Amino acid sequence: MKRQPTRSDHLRRALAQEAARLMAEHGIRDFLIAKRKAAERFGVADGNAAALPKNSEIEEALAAHQRLFGGSSHLEALHAQRAAALTAMRYLQEFEPRLVGPVLSGTATAHSEVQLHLFTDCAESVALKLLDRGIPHEVTEKRVKLNPERTRAFPGVRFEMDDQPIDAVVFPTDGIRQAPVSPVDGRPMRRANALEVEALLQEP
Repeated sequence: MKRQPTRSDHLRRALAQEAARLMAEHGIRDFLIAKRKAAERFGVADGNAAALPKNSEIEEALAAHQRLFGGSSHLEALHAQRAAALTAMRYLQEFEPRLVGPVLSGTATAHSEVQLHLFTDCAESVALKLLDRGIPHEVTEKRVKLNPERTRAFPGVRFEMDDQPIDAVVFPTDGIRQAPVSPVDGRPMRRANALEVEALLQEP
């Protein structure tokens, strides 16, 4: 017998939808911040963690929001983000780039950055390559969750490609064998190489 949705189920769904709306319309990238803002709007106390949706529920709501309200403008923006990702990946092909995150999954908003993972044992060589190509960039550092118990800081670079912001994290060469965990579902992040991104761009 199918279980009937409870009041708690309806609240979680409403919170997921509001968090998704905040992410889509206001550029919030952090699931926890979006959750808390949604909870505040619905008057849900901070201590009531059971009422809060999972990140995966918010991502599902975000995809539904974009299908409903984004239409062709969302698809055009996503195509531009993926095209910029592919251009950047070709520039940086010696670092075996992989596309990750919302631009890969298709839930990117107009505020999303293109997220890349690069692999080299000499992180400075990425910045030198961009410098050599005359591409303005900023050297960064990003904390990445490698598994549920371990988080580590990695170097990175931020730059623009075809007017799209690119945020690239640089891992050691052997980092290509084990993806860090996804902030959405806690599983290893999906990574796509240039050929897979090309295939996404050819989809109708």
